[in-house]
Amino acid sequence: MTPTEGESRAAALVAAALASAGVETAPAHERADMLVEIAMGLQAQPKDAAQLRGAVDLYERAIALCAPDDYVLVARIRARLGTALQAIPGDGCDDLLAARDAYESAAAILRVGGLPAEVAEIDLNLGLVLQALAGFNRARITDAIAAYQRAIPVFDAARFPQEFAILQNNLAAAFLSIPFTDERSKMREALAVGAFLEALRVVTLIDHPVEYAMLQNNLGNALQYSSSSHRVENTLRALDAYDEALKVRTRATAPLEYANTIANRANARANLPDDLELPQAGNRVNLRLAYDDYAEACEIFLAHGEPDRANLVAGAAAEIAVELDSIGHTSQLFGSRT
Repeated sequence: MTPTEGESRAAALVAAALASAGVETAPAHERADMLVEIAMGLQAQPKDAAQLRGAVDLYERAIALCAPDDYVLVARIRARLGTALQAIPGDGCDDLLAARDAYESAAAILRVGGLPAEVAEIDLNLGLVLQALAGFNRARITDAIAAYQRAIPVFDAARFPQEFAILQNNLAAAFLSIPFTDERSKMREALAVGAFLEALRVVTLIDHPVEYAMLQNNLGNALQYSSSSHRVENTLRALDAYDEALKVRTRATAPLEYANTIANRANARANLPDDLELPQAGNRVNLRLAYDDYAEACEIFLAHGEPDRANLVAGAAAEIAVELDSIGHTSQLFGSRT
C-alpha cells in the first residue's frame, strides 16, 4: 500500500529526529529534548493518525534516553505521550487505555516532584480519557468526575478561566452521562446545570466566543432534557441559551455547529405550548418553527457530508409534518426543502 503524504512526512521527521538523537557527542538529555520537540511538532497539527503514532514513537524513544533516576523528566514526557495517544482516532480503546496508563504513571511522580498546574492538566486529560473509556465499560464515570474535581482547585476561575470553563463543561457532561436510574438523578442534573453556569461566569461572548457558544448550547440541552417538574420554565431557559449560542454559531461561519444548535432548538420548540397561559390550545406555531429548524439543519448536514445526522433530523421533521397535517395545518413537504 502506498503511504499517504502524512505517513511519508511523519516517517521522514521521525527518521531525521532519530538520526540527530543518535549523535553520541550530545548529552542524552539534550537528545531526549530534541525528540520531544519534534514529537510536539508532529502532534501540533496532525494530518492523520500516522503523524500521531510517529509522535508516540519519539516520546517513547526520548524516555529510553533519560537517566534511570530522572523521574520528573520521564513523568513529563509520559504526560505528553498520553496526549498523543489520546488524540489518535479510532473505534477501539487500546490507545485510550495506553493514554490512561501514561497519565496515571506521570501523575504519581509529578504529584510529589512536579508543579500543581501540570498535575491539574494531567487530571483534566485523564478525566477525558476515563470518560471515553466508560463508554467501553473499561472505566468508571465516577473516576472521571473525581479527576476533574481534583483539577478545579488549581484551574480556578480567576487565574485559569478557559481551563476552568473546560473542566466545568466536562464535569457537567460526566454528570449527565450517568443513567438516570436512582433518586440522585435529579441532583446530578442540577449539578450539571450548575457546572455550566459556573463556566459561563468566566467565559464571555466577547472574550471567548467559541467556548461561550459551546457552553450555551450544552446548557440548553441540560435544561431541555431535565426531569425537573418545571418543564416549561426549563424549556424557555433552554431556548434562551440556544439563542445565545447562535450569536456565535452562524450558518455562514460555523455551519455544522449552527445546524446542531438549531436542531436542538427544534427539539425544545416542539414541546412548548404556543400560549403558556392556555397550554391546552396546543402548539401549532411552535411545531411549525421546529419543522423549519429541522428542515434547515437537514439541508446543512447533507451539504456538508453528514448523512446520518441529516437522516436523524429529517425523521424528526417528518414526524412534525404528520402532526401538523393531523391538526389541519398545511405543511410544506419535507423533501422539497432538501
